[in-house]
Amino acid sequence: MKRSLATLLLGVAGVASFTSGVAAQAPPSGKDVVAPTAYVSFDPVARGVAFQVAVIMKIRPGFHVNAREVTEDYLIRTDLRLDVPAGFKAGEVVYPKGTLQTFSFSKNKPLNVYTDSVTLFVPVTALSEAPAGTQHLPMKLRYQACSAEICLPPVTLNLDVPLNVAATPSAARAAHPDVFSPRK
Repeated sequence: MKRSLATLLLGVAGVASFTSGVAAQAPPSGKDVVAPTAYVSFDPVARGVAFQVAVIMKIRPGFHVNAREVTEDYLIRTDLRLDVPAGFKAGEVVYPKGTLQTFSFSKNKPLNVYTDSVTLFVPVTALSEAPAGTQHLPMKLRYQACSAEICLPPVTLNLDVPLNVAATPSAARAAHPDVFSPRK
């Protein structure tokens, strides 16, 4: 009886240990794999002046997201959308080129992906009727994060980009030169 009780307790301890090990290795949420940060090229921006919004996606090591230009139709591309409020006009999002990489699940076909850190740019103009003061540019960033072993479900993150609008163009001041330096 003592032996069977000891065996039972060891078995329970083994299951508990296995269960906690499985939980520790559960895949992360796609929301935790990419950390986006938005920057505005002027602070303040001014009515009648064009500016840019940059969204920097920092991607967790060991993961990638599909680039905007995908190499297979079934892949979910990175997509940034701006909900343009009254008084603003947005242009087309500028997506960088990805890099072609081969994974164990795509040995015969390299995939176009983003890794590490990637910056998306959106040209925006504050129209002459843009409201002065603090404004918000709502954006939605959709992507699918994958590792070499798994792809996580697609994610859409809501981003809120605050900016200050000045009434006169002479009030506009360049901001974040490290993000908006001339690209070569």
